[in-house]
Amino acid sequence: MPKRAGRGPKPAYSRADIAAAAVRIADAEGLDAVSMRRVAAELGCGTMSLYNYVPRKEDLYELMVDAVSGEHELWEPSGDWRADMLRAAHQTRGLMRRHRWLRRLMSSLYGFSPNALRYLEHCLACLDPLEVSYGTKMELVAMVNSVVTMYVANELATAERARSLPWSEEQESAVRIACLGGRIATGACPRMAAAFAEDAGPIDLEAVFERALGRVLDSFEPRS
Repeated sequence: MPKRAGRGPKPAYSRADIAAAAVRIADAEGLDAVSMRRVAAELGCGTMSLYNYVPRKEDLYELMVDAVSGEHELWEPSGDWRADMLRAAHQTRGLMRRHRWLRRLMSSLYGFSPNALRYLEHCLACLDPLEVSYGTKMELVAMVNSVVTMYVANELATAERARSLPWSEEQESAVRIACLGGRIATGACPRMAAAFAEDAGPIDLEAVFERALGRVLDSFEPRS
């Protein structure tokens, strides 16, 4: 979002102040709690005066995404593009865990703010050793971000459900496994039965995350 132009007295607040207030609200209460009125109250100003800085709520969202994108650590590319993209994926996962609302704004609509572009440029620098077009590299970054977003969304939904249960997560899991086992035992799902027969042990979710990322990166390896 371009900076507000024009002459006049020095603004009472900066866009960074506004973004920080909105992020605090979203971190504490969720994205739906963020409104122009609520941010104005957080800053101690009138709602209408806030529109002089941020014309629309969508612009406020863009400022929020830019603010938290500034938390990305930029490192010297290692020369191993796969290792660097895995590092980027884990960093983005941590960012989305800290700011649980962020996954809802992971869109190209909010992806061209200064800090977001700085991070994208860094990812492209990490991909310099990969001999494919820049368009393909952009697709790779987008797909890695998609995997991270979906994985974190599932993590957060699972945690939220666990907090709302009137019993323990272990009890819930036991009931669900028993129900699933009963359905499979009817013979209606032979392929599911075969799948569970192959590996009935607990699922290592961290290993699943690593495999998902690895398969995405594999698909971009140049073929000789």
